[in-house]
Amino acid sequence: MSEAVARTVYPAPIENPLDDVDDRRGRLARMRQHLLAPLPDDRLWGWLGPLLVTALAAVLRFTGLGNPKGITLDETYYVKGALSLLKFGYERDAIKNADALLATGRTNIFESTGDFVVHPMAGKWIIAAGIQVFGPNAFGWRFAAALLGTLAVFVAARVGRRLFRSTLVGCMAGLLLAVDGTAISMSRIGMLDGILGALLLFAFACLVADRDRAREELAHRMRQCPTDQLGRWRGPGPALGIRPWRVAAGVFLGLALGTKWSALYFIAFFVVLSLLWDCAARRRAGIPRAWAAALRRDTINAVVSLGMVAVVVYLFSWSGWLLTTGGWDRQWASGRSTAWPFIPAALRSLWHYHADMYRFHTGLTTKHPYQSSAWSWLLQGRPTALYFTQSAKCAAGTCTQSITSLGNPALWWASVLALPYLVIEWLGRRDWRAAAILGCVAVGWLPWVLLFSQRTIFSFYTAAFAPFITLAVAYSLGRLLGPAQASERRRHFGAIAVAAYLAVVLAAAAYFLPIWTAESISYSSWLQRQWFRSWI
Repeated sequence: MSEAVARTVYPAPIENPLDDVDDRRGRLARMRQHLLAPLPDDRLWGWLGPLLVTALAAVLRFTGLGNPKGITLDETYYVKGALSLLKFGYERDAIKNADALLATGRTNIFESTGDFVVHPMAGKWIIAAGIQVFGPNAFGWRFAAALLGTLAVFVAARVGRRLFRSTLVGCMAGLLLAVDGTAISMSRIGMLDGILGALLLFAFACLVADRDRAREELAHRMRQCPTDQLGRWRGPGPALGIRPWRVAAGVFLGLALGTKWSALYFIAFFVVLSLLWDCAARRRAGIPRAWAAALRRDTINAVVSLGMVAVVVYLFSWSGWLLTTGGWDRQWASGRSTAWPFIPAALRSLWHYHADMYRFHTGLTTKHPYQSSAWSWLLQGRPTALYFTQSAKCAAGTCTQSITSLGNPALWWASVLALPYLVIEWLGRRDWRAAAILGCVAVGWLPWVLLFSQRTIFSFYTAAFAPFITLAVAYSLGRLLGPAQASERRRHFGAIAVAAYLAVVLAAAAYFLPIWTAESISYSSWLQRQWFRSWI
């Protein structure tokens, strides 16, 4: 760029110091507006709207939560594991009839030997918290999942509001999650996947809040940055210091990793995503060589906040196993020679335990009647029957109760159109929101498609990225509704289309609710809800 052109783009400083100060202030104010779009000013509805959809979610998740009273499907692993953690600090083997005894309130169901478990402990500690408060009963061991599933609806509405700068579109995201069958069923059972999905959403919400806060702080600190004679910024820009929202995201990611290892993909993605956002912010602020500036100023902060904090939280979730001696493989390293004598034996034993867990997960190919291909998950090709019982003791004759991880078809089938549309928005408009949502869906889904296609997997794993499916569909609905400055006719027809779609979603939720919540219905009514043979 020639000096003449440069002086046109970057005017030279005004000689009058007062005018120079005023010009710099105006420039900084314009930079802040360029960096950060304002949030909606409807503060009352910004809280009341999300609270209303959360109230609906609470009704759908807590009503009849103690039904069925006994252990269902994989609750047999996680509930007994949670109870064992409460009693011993680590997981013990259970006696043969432990499930039946636990259903009657008996808790003396453990052997003295450590149990080989294949998932880390944080999620089971969360389940254990509900048992501690409400006792070893069905309501107690499902309470934590129901609570986190309900809170996830509130967070989805609030993060949607922040993402889309619209309370209405944010509440649509919360509503879609509130009435999704996968989210409802996995919030009403003492398993890990619903907990995992909530924790990942919480981490994402913290990261989005950090994006806004970091941009505001960047604009504030740019006042102290030097400029050259042409008024251009010099250097990599300011360091932003400790970023509490990003640290909070790291804490939630550590809890998610301590629930299921599949959170590891989200951790890697969130570190990269956060750095991309920092780079974009520095570029928009006019900092030269924004990539190099972001790598210099923000990389260590991101890796420590999202990676190292997550690792520390993950290790802390194993503290019960580390501080006791009876857990599986706990004494493996004792008396063994090693090339790493400076590493405590407990940590070496933990590493060996993790190697055993990894071999189990990668080698799991046992056939199961409800296993499904990850390619079919968006279409709900093979939902999992989490609970099913049949009885003749009802007015309709033969009645059934079931919990099926069937997602709301009106939501998941719409996502098949919404996700490609987000790709268009990302590539065509460079919309960072579309990219972020797509990335979350991709790291939650594609590893199962690309890396574990031979492994025994189930459709309820979609609970980990179900909140991001709702954000994707809400994004598309917001585009369909049209911007505020659109013509009245455009907004009118957009509102009709969005309202019609939401009415279909709500109608589908009402129709399928009995097979999400173990409601007693006639066998014929149950069969009517099995639209495809693969659903049975």
